[in-house]
Amino acid sequence: MLLGWSMLFRSAVFPLRRIPRALVPSAALGFLTLLLLTSAIAPSLLPGLIAAALAVLLLVLAGHYITVFWAGWLLITGLSLEMALTDLIGPEAFQTTIAAVKGGEFVLAALLALRFGMSLDLFNPAWAFCMMAMLGAAVGTHPTPSNADLVRSLIGSITPFLPFFCLKPPDWARIIRLTTSLVPLCSAGLGLLLDVAGIRPVIVESGGMRLAGLGHPAFLAGVTLTAVYAGLISWMRTGARMHGWLLSVNLIILVLTGARAPIAYAAAVTILCLIFGQSAEVPRRTRICLIAVCLIALPIVLVLGEAQGSLRLFTLGAREAAHLSGRDLLWPAFEAAADQAPWFGWGLGSGNIVIPRGSQIAQMLRTWAAHNEYLRIRVEGGAIGLMMLITCFIVWVMKHSRRLPPLERLVTRAVFAAFAAHAATDNVLISSPACVFFAFVAAVFAEPRNGPANRLRTPVNVA
Repeated sequence: MLLGWSMLFRSAVFPLRRIPRALVPSAALGFLTLLLLTSAIAPSLLPGLIAAALAVLLLVLAGHYITVFWAGWLLITGLSLEMALTDLIGPEAFQTTIAAVKGGEFVLAALLALRFGMSLDLFNPAWAFCMMAMLGAAVGTHPTPSNADLVRSLIGSITPFLPFFCLKPPDWARIIRLTTSLVPLCSAGLGLLLDVAGIRPVIVESGGMRLAGLGHPAFLAGVTLTAVYAGLISWMRTGARMHGWLLSVNLIILVLTGARAPIAYAAAVTILCLIFGQSAEVPRRTRICLIAVCLIALPIVLVLGEAQGSLRLFTLGAREAAHLSGRDLLWPAFEAAADQAPWFGWGLGSGNIVIPRGSQIAQMLRTWAAHNEYLRIRVEGGAIGLMMLITCFIVWVMKHSRRLPPLERLVTRAVFAAFAAHAATDNVLISSPACVFFAFVAAVFAEPRNGPANRLRTPVNVA
């Protein structure tokens, strides 16, 4: 039924493919005439008319070149422009840019569904967020957030999961994976150009030197971690040198960000998949040799880094790192808020008001987010909401990964195990890197559904 309704919408919204090309010049001439009449009769309406026409044209182009627009959106999202614009314009650009990024994904997901159809993705984590919103509205939310805040938070929470409810064109998954691998390199390259121009530094001091790219080191690390996963699958499946070099470059970028947890998760997932990956084009002996070389080189790198390097990865001891992260200042407030409503929480969006934005902690750390998704969900949805979300994630990942080839199945399950651990120390569901991560996962999940034309070839096991 859902597929039938989506086909009806597609036929209603995209009839332009059946319009004769001869009508295009006539339509352009008619629009030009309308512009001239508007400028003569009501000049004040002219900017709005032009803006509306451009918006319609953009929607039409996006509908017909949906994969290209998805790749462009993914690139813009992965660059974390909200951080650069905040530095260049002011704090007001932060939320506006994030809203524009998620709004763009919402529109692209709608166009994707209208063009190719919809799918009822059972156990998708978006359903857990919907249930938390309904429970919060029924049981009672925190008095500060309004109903509009709750709806806005719900939309922001489910938007990264919207691609999973859409069918995709045959080349969508391949383009999304490749774009994911290219995002960190683009961020670092564009950040370097701004640094050379004297506009914004590409390397910042934060307990040591850290590569920031166009955004923030933590944001770049989150995007690069996903790029490592995408490159790992592509390289092991195809054996192409391009994917191998991209994977190596992304690993170097990840190290330069100085983000300790993403580096650890990338190393764990990469080593696990290199050892146990099946049906891979890269022989197992080659993979074992690479691991051995890295293990031999690791002590040398650590000694040289601690002796004369200034990278954050080498300049922080365990105690200093824990203190610098600021999580010991953030978590007590969230734990106290969660204890006040242990079962159903305060409602979606209430996690944004636990730390007042004008407080000393927010000013010092430049954040009011929990940096712990389990703690944030306890505040917003209580123990019931947290249990629903974890259950949905487990069943959802097992359900989709079961249909994947052995290599993709291993990587996907290892990635989500690392994701579950990473959620205890970072914002992995609400930031722009989360949108990149789930777009990559949607590309991996889409391959079996789109058939052999869109799947990476599965060669015989040559290990």
